[in-house]
Amino acid sequence: MPGDEILIFGGSGSPKLTDAICEYLNVPRAAGEVLRFSDGNLFVRAKENVRGRRVYIVQATVFPSNDNFMELLFWIDALKRASAESVTVVMPYFSYAKGDKKDEPRVSIRARVCADAIEAAGADRVVTLDLHASQIQGFFTIPVDDLYALPLLCNQIKAKKLPNVIVVAPDAGFAKKARKYAAFLGTPMAIADKERRDHSERAEVMEIIGDVQGKTALIVDDFTISGGTLVEAANALIERGATQVHALVSHGVFSEGSMERIERSPIESILMTDSVETQPVDLSDKVEVVSVAPLFGEAIRRIHDRESISVLFPA
Repeated sequence: MPGDEILIFGGSGSPKLTDAICEYLNVPRAAGEVLRFSDGNLFVRAKENVRGRRVYIVQATVFPSNDNFMELLFWIDALKRASAESVTVVMPYFSYAKGDKKDEPRVSIRARVCADAIEAAGADRVVTLDLHASQIQGFFTIPVDDLYALPLLCNQIKAKKLPNVIVVAPDAGFAKKARKYAAFLGTPMAIADKERRDHSERAEVMEIIGDVQGKTALIVDDFTISGGTLVEAANALIERGATQVHALVSHGVFSEGSMERIERSPIESILMTDSVETQPVDLSDKVEVVSVAPLFGEAIRRIHDRESISVLFPA
């Protein structure tokens, strides 16, 4: 239809990824601005006419999580008030996805609160990557497309031609997803039995379930922040006879101190996506980044052309 070109805005949380997606789609990035006032208030403005247009806003919600999430809500509201036909939120990393359940007394289900806020602001669709828990899609009443980094990351691992690989889940909760990585790579699987006693972002690996003797261990996870779980699992794997340890994570969040911890660890490499680009640390030479811009770009193109997204991930 005339005037139906893809129109993509980028928030403060994902400027580089937004540009890469636009480059993949061969479209210019839509003009907009974000102002930060001295009292901490945010002001966003679309500087293009969006009336009757189907528009997309790319924004990861981390570093700083609260500011970037509020900015996302303001973008949605601004675009809807400017009479956009629809607003699709492209959220490469949803930081509050970790708050997906009420597993303690008197706590908030934070992911549900955020889902309600995104809908209340006027979003018509959400596209994201490797949600922490699949049931979060059910927190929304609008369509949610949860894309998978698995094919991109696993193909990079295959290219390394690592010998005698065994996939390792960092805890029992990730075992089901880890089994998909193992199936894709055609390898066996082990599980690190982990206990997290508090909210300090530290975990203690109690045991490794599976034979890792003489094997190249590949720890897979959806995200890492402090690197603590990866390092503890790597130490346990080496103690039990693994010859090498590598890691593969969808979201490399990486807080202060994480790189020093990883540098001192037996982990030889960490492969991650560029879903997070606002880390407060410089990445170690051990960290390798694979861009998900083509994945998000193709998803946006298919949504815009009313085509299937599921064909991107054949069973």
